[in-house]
Amino acid sequence: MRLRSIGLRLAVPLVAVAVAATGCAGGDDGAPEGAVAELGTTNDINPHPVSDLRDGGNLRLAVSAIPENWNALSNDGNDAEIAAVLRPMMPRAFSTDAAGELSVNTDYFTSVELTSTEPQQVTYTINPEAVWSDGSPITWEDIRSQAEAMSGKNKEFLIAAPGGFDRVEKVERGVDDRQAVITFAKHYGEWQGQFAGNSFLYPKSVTETPEAFNKSLMDGITLTAGPFRVQSVDRAVKRIVLDHSPTWWGDKPKLDTITFSVLDSAARLPALQNNEIDATGIADRDELKTAQNTPGVAIRRAPGNSWTHLTFNGAPGSILEDPKLRVAIAKAIDRQGIATAILNGLVENPKPLDNHVYLVGQKGYQDNALPFDPAAAAQELDALGWKLNGEFREKDGRVLEIRDVMYNADTWVQVAQIIQQNLAAVGVKLTIDTKPGQGFFTDVIQPGNFDVGQWAWVGDPFPFSSLPQIYGYYPDNLQGNYGRIGSPELNDLIEQTLSELDPEKAVELANRVDRMVFDEGHSLPLWQSPGNVAVRDNLANYGAPGLASYDYTKIGFLK
Repeated sequence: MRLRSIGLRLAVPLVAVAVAATGCAGGDDGAPEGAVAELGTTNDINPHPVSDLRDGGNLRLAVSAIPENWNALSNDGNDAEIAAVLRPMMPRAFSTDAAGELSVNTDYFTSVELTSTEPQQVTYTINPEAVWSDGSPITWEDIRSQAEAMSGKNKEFLIAAPGGFDRVEKVERGVDDRQAVITFAKHYGEWQGQFAGNSFLYPKSVTETPEAFNKSLMDGITLTAGPFRVQSVDRAVKRIVLDHSPTWWGDKPKLDTITFSVLDSAARLPALQNNEIDATGIADRDELKTAQNTPGVAIRRAPGNSWTHLTFNGAPGSILEDPKLRVAIAKAIDRQGIATAILNGLVENPKPLDNHVYLVGQKGYQDNALPFDPAAAAQELDALGWKLNGEFREKDGRVLEIRDVMYNADTWVQVAQIIQQNLAAVGVKLTIDTKPGQGFFTDVIQPGNFDVGQWAWVGDPFPFSSLPQIYGYYPDNLQGNYGRIGSPELNDLIEQTLSELDPEKAVELANRVDRMVFDEGHSLPLWQSPGNVAVRDNLANYGAPGLASYDYTKIGFLK
């Protein structure tokens, strides 16, 4: 599943997808300071055994807003920073190592196995010690309830993505209450991601009814099942504090607390310099230089798992409803120029991202992008009846003016300014509309209050699960397709991709999906995150994780 994010720095704990090596910015000449090793060979978290760590301490991180909804499975809660807050507290079936290999998360499950292929069945055996924070056991009924809620059968459940549960026929009790057997009506290749990656297991009290699913966690989370729990949420000072869960059955965490403070993007590096937080992502070369010159701060590097993009609003009645108009405008946007401007000094050879499904270096990645061709864009706009009248184009008395909406961060604004210049060259007027972090998605993007929207998608090791989430169009089920663009033909192709168990054929189908997404003018990927993180230098087992997931019991400060 893909998580949305307004952030460009993402110094929060996230699981990565397979991405390729990039360079990292260095000295005054702008040359990268040595290439990052290829992802899948290493990560950069300052690894230490727990014996090297002192007991206690408070890990201080930054987020953009207090969660709108603590249910990350819901459309309101489908946010990378919400997931970052939840990860120390919620169950997932698999962990990931630096090589991207999956292993069963034995804190929660003693085994997760594909036990049949015809029909496809997966058996989850729950750790007998695993309990929710009220002491009640985690059981097969929690799995059954979540599968039914996420199936899409009841449209009142406002899910962010089905995650393959729309392909589940039934969930049954296994040998006892601690075992669930999932039977699929149709094959689903990414079955390991249903309670892993960016998807958590929630208690049945959250997933049993639409009312509970959509609204019960809006003011805060109730039951958790991890080494940490919510100690407090202070909305006045905009701070969330996690502390030890007294019902946790696994290894005791070294940290006492984890604190998330709401900080604007521009305030994060100064907060790190002033010893107010312990880590922040690096958004640009100037920030990298500043961080490198800050005593007590280390730069940790691994290619990032997030990517920036533009989403067009093609909803009925919108100015960009016509796909031919969206494609013409897309051809006028210089994505290479944007990548160069933003990534220069952060990577060796800045390039735009040319695929919606795969990241650079991931098996299956290929360039399916529309060309940058302002001459063709101008001709296509003319053919569509948008004629120049002075500086900008008009049709039927209406100026071709589109509103670009984004979180108020310098880099987002810089991107918008480049696009503004690109589009002005072909007679399209673009206005820049910045918004605060709080309510950005729930109040602005989800309702469709934009012509063009800028944000980031954050991945996990399961790229196909996001195809229906973002690029499928189901008018009564928004999920993550905020531009409301799609077609029955694309839906059918997505369905074929999800059903294909042959990896080579699945890659071919996924790239056909990607080409169709470009051709309908759905969205434009911009660049892949270089993944530089500035971290307190005595913080161990934390930083730039690459493909690895964090063990929150082993993060801490050196003695």
